[in-house]
Amino acid sequence: MNFVRASGNLVLFDSPDLPTRLGPGAAIYLRPYPIFPRTRADGAPYRSGALPLADGDCAFSGCEVLVRDGNEVNAGFAGLSRIDRWKRSSLSDAHGRVVDEQLDRLTRPPSVLDGVPGGRPRIMGVINATPDSFYAGSRAACVSAAVDAAREMVEAGADVIDVGGESTRPDGALPVGVDEEVSRVVPVVEALAGLPVPVSIDTRHARVMSEGVAAGASMINDISALTGKGSLEAAAAAGVPVILMHCPAEFLAMHRPTRYGHVALDVFDWLAGRIDACGSVGLPRQRVIVDPGIGFAKQAPQSSAVLARVSLFHALGCPVLVGASRKSFIGRLAGGDTADDRLPGSLAAALWARSQGVQMLRVHDVTETRQALTLQASIDARLTEGARPFRCTTMPAAD
Repeated sequence: MNFVRASGNLVLFDSPDLPTRLGPGAAIYLRPYPIFPRTRADGAPYRSGALPLADGDCAFSGCEVLVRDGNEVNAGFAGLSRIDRWKRSSLSDAHGRVVDEQLDRLTRPPSVLDGVPGGRPRIMGVINATPDSFYAGSRAACVSAAVDAAREMVEAGADVIDVGGESTRPDGALPVGVDEEVSRVVPVVEALAGLPVPVSIDTRHARVMSEGVAAGASMINDISALTGKGSLEAAAAAGVPVILMHCPAEFLAMHRPTRYGHVALDVFDWLAGRIDACGSVGLPRQRVIVDPGIGFAKQAPQSSAVLARVSLFHALGCPVLVGASRKSFIGRLAGGDTADDRLPGSLAAALWARSQGVQMLRVHDVTETRQALTLQASIDARLTEGARPFRCTTMPAAD
């Protein structure tokens, strides 16, 4: 087989065939592509032979097939029928099972999140009970301010409210003591107990998880993916959904440059390992949401590369959350020196994530995000309206 070598260690297939010889250590990854609306306006399938993406309102008719063997990554695109033929004729039983498992996870309905409506991206509104979070618009100076902000977000269309008490800003955030974090977030969570939407506790500390859930939180959001002392056990015992975010670095190093062999695949593998760790303590995959960690342990081009292949993470068999709102990678790639200047880029990231079947968006700007998503849904509905195909028997003359 011939290959065209691209930049770095990524190789693109230069053949209509997928590779026929894979070493026993080769890893296969399937990223759904192309992705399009699942049904037409009249309810009929938008494209025959397509599969539903995570049983949502998107579907796909093929995949980008990535094969990693050692330090080399090979990639090519293939339709679903071609992938099936490849599996049957060229792959070992073990590699064939990987393909079947990933296709099953790509199409399987994700775990049901109690109180969170399905069928469209859920919006998670951010409230920070901190004096120093990177975006001033998310800070709540007191409990009453947090309650007012949360109610406004719910009225604007938020499906979840995420409450945090420790800043992770990129310009020198310092760890917060557990006692201080508890004093910041628990009163807010208690005050939000009457909201008609779930409240999430954003923390990397086991004690804050436990006390936050006891105060009324029904979701845990951990930027360290339960790697902290006692966090796995605390989250398992809490009995609520858990968001695992990719950030393998220690807290003080979470914004330093990090080297990856292939950033999207490395993030995928790390999250897969954390899902397995959860399973080992009785926290099942059905309670896990994955977050590829945009802006954490990633430079701006790396965050962009992860977003580009964000649909890959559906193959983990969990709902996917993207939190790109007002982050510094937007400014570095598209302009916007401060968080106040990055709303347009935040909306662009949200719309891209929606087009890739992402199930949850963590945002600072609920009203604007909801409007953008609603408009995009309206456009998609018009795209899928039925039309009689025309026939062209002769080519028009060239100008």
